[in-house]
Amino acid sequence: MRHLRGLAATAPLRATLALLLGVAFAQPSLAQPAPATPPADPIVARVDGEEIRFSDLANAAQELPEELRGAPPQMLYPLLLDQMIAGRAVAAAARRAGLDKDDAVRARIRRAEEQELQQAYLSRELAGRVTEERIRAAYDAEIRARPAEEEVRARHILVPTETEAREALAEIRAGADFNAVAQRRSAGPGAREGGDLGFFKRGDMVPEFAEAAFALPAGQMSAAPVRSPFGWHIIRVDERRASAPPSFEEARETLRQRLFEGEINALVERARSAAKIERFNLDGSAPRALDAAEPPAPAAPAGRPAAPTRR
Repeated sequence: MRHLRGLAATAPLRATLALLLGVAFAQPSLAQPAPATPPADPIVARVDGEEIRFSDLANAAQELPEELRGAPPQMLYPLLLDQMIAGRAVAAAARRAGLDKDDAVRARIRRAEEQELQQAYLSRELAGRVTEERIRAAYDAEIRARPAEEEVRARHILVPTETEAREALAEIRAGADFNAVAQRRSAGPGAREGGDLGFFKRGDMVPEFAEAAFALPAGQMSAAPVRSPFGWHIIRVDERRASAPPSFEEARETLRQRLFEGEINALVERARSAAKIERFNLDGSAPRALDAAEPPAPAAPAGRPAAPTRR
């Protein structure tokens, strides 16, 4: 049935269905009530002896885009049947050509089967696990009672050397506009907007930058250049505020996703624990037990953040 998804969603079928839908709903006499599903699930076609049943058509209809699912069955099902017959005929031709025995094809079939099994298992096991009540409970426990968190809105000028930072600072103290100096000199984010970083929390920035920014009252600029792993900054705080926790509606999707991820991780770990797993080196040889005297390999260095100030 998987090949049907690709065939049924082809442009010609969409166009034909759209045309028929237009005709059907423009002329009420064509849009007859859906016939009752035959109780015996009759055979509606055979391709090289392989049966296609009414239930195959019903399942294929459920895989169509939502706007096509409402087409009258007496129009929709014959089109789906044509597509399904074509797909089965092509698959039969591939088998006659021996492609079902081709190693690369068989490997792709195995991967597709594994993916379908994984999705089916996770869908079944996750059904009903993340309820509205659980999401609400997570919000009440983790977010509702959270105290308001301080935020500042700041601008900065980021340059590579202390000398350049002091030159920029002197220029501003002499009367130059901070925004104009930032646009001309800064290599940091927000330079085009006069160095504006918007509102941020203390944990959003590297410690050196956050400590200096949160120590400044609104409307004041750092008295000296501030050094961070990204260079030298001149910082000006424009506003300070207390940020209230997000509402349930704002936090709901994030909480739901986190709960789902937790359930998926737990399912995966249970599956791993229940499986007999043997690991080998990439050349297929048995792994060597680590010599107790041999120091562990050093950890790979962590990459720097993409933005030069935010974490």
